[in-house]
Formats: sequence, C-alpha cells, structure tokens
Amino acid sequence: MQRHRYLTPRLYVDAPLAPGARLTLPEAAAHHAVRALRLHQGEAVVLFNGRGGEYAARIERVARSGVAVELGAFSATERESPLAVTLVQGLSTGDRMDLTVQKSVELGVQSIQPVAAEKSLVRLAGERAAARRAHWQRIAIAACEQCGRNRIPEILSVVPLARYSAPESALKLVLAPDAGIGLRQALGPASSGIVLAVGPEAGFSEVEEARLVAAGFGPVSLGPRILRTESAAPAALAALNALAGDF
Repeated sequence: MQRHRYLTPRLYVDAPLAPGARLTLPEAAAHHAVRALRLHQGEAVVLFNGRGGEYAARIERVARSGVAVELGAFSATERESPLAVTLVQGLSTGDRMDLTVQKSVELGVQSIQPVAAEKSLVRLAGERAAARRAHWQRIAIAACEQCGRNRIPEILSVVPLARYSAPESALKLVLAPDAGIGLRQALGPASSGIVLAVGPEAGFSEVEEARLVAAGFGPVSLGPRILRTESAAPAALAALNALAGDF
C-alpha cells in the first residue's frame, strides 16, 4: 500500500541536494531513520536541507557502512506561516524550555531568542549556553521533520533581556496576565513582523516589564486564566495564526 504524503518520514540533511543524486545520510539522520523510524531498504522518505522545498527519495541501502539514499523529484512546497514571529522567551528550566521550542516551531515561529530574565531559574553562560543552544536547535530540526516545515527556525544565542533590542518596524507584544487588551485588539491590519516576549516560570519582573513597554512592547493578555510559561508561547502563536495567520 502506498504511504500517504503526510505519513512519509522526513529527514533533515544539511547538505546540497539535487534530483537524481545519491548520498549517504549523515550520522544523525541515519540513526533517526534506522533506530527511531525503523526504515528499511526500498522505503520512501522525504529529504530537506532547510533552504526551501523538499525532495522525494528512497532508501537504497542500510548497512554498517551507512544509509544510502537516492533522491527523486524536487518539490518547491513551503509550509511557513505568513506571520514572521520572533519569540523572545525567558529562560525556563529543562523540559519546559524544550517543550516551548518544539511546539513554537510546530506552530510556525520564525526564530527564537532565549533571554536571561531576572526571575529565570536557570543560568547559562559560556560552553553551557552554547550546548543548550545546540540542543534547542536539534529540537527545532526534529519539529520541522515532524510538522512538514522545510525551513529551520533559528535558535539565537542566549542574551540578558536588558541587552535585547527588537526591530523598530516590528509589532512588539509582551504577554502580561493583567493587560487590558487581548491579541485581537493588539493586531494591526498588516501585522506580519511580530516580536512576542514571554516571561519565564515566575514571569518578567516589574522593572523588566517597564523596560519592555518603554521599548515599544504592548502588554497583551491571553484571557482570564494564567498559563504556565511552556503553554503561553504556543497558545499565543496558535491565537495569532487563528487571527491573522494560516489557520
């Protein structure tokens, strides 16, 4: 039985791709194909390299020496949201930050800027910060493999919130439970470039909120219920897509 397109396994390969090419999958992609997806010789896959579009492909060989694939036709398919949203996310702990990255990518975020806030429970610097960034980037890649996106959102280096500067032209929003307006009222007629700031577990401090407002961020609420930090960003992205995106 032919596998439906949306069930065909997708693999990210950071390399030039072309119709008719043969290549050996990089170690991470090969491990995912064989160990996680249990793929075998002859099975269909989709390859993408994050530079736009995707390629039909088929596994030619599974061996100790590697997993070989042959590429077929190129499709210029894109599944990006029409909203260019940068998520400025206050650092949260462990699985919470991982979940935020994963679900935000699935919901179409263009880039994620992790920021160290005054109330962040985790502190990252140097090699540890670089390792966490690489970890989050891998989560973003896996989320794209799963959800069908052919462009990989960038996970930026961690910076202190006080050092972050949003583009002047963007619509800047900060989630605040006691804000007087919701996303519907905050969105303009052409709000395509959006910067959304979300605090860590304990939220942004009053000083940080005041600094964000002074920098042009408008406080917005997601309703009467207070969401956990790992729920807040995905909920806001889903609402933005429902109001002005591709839902």
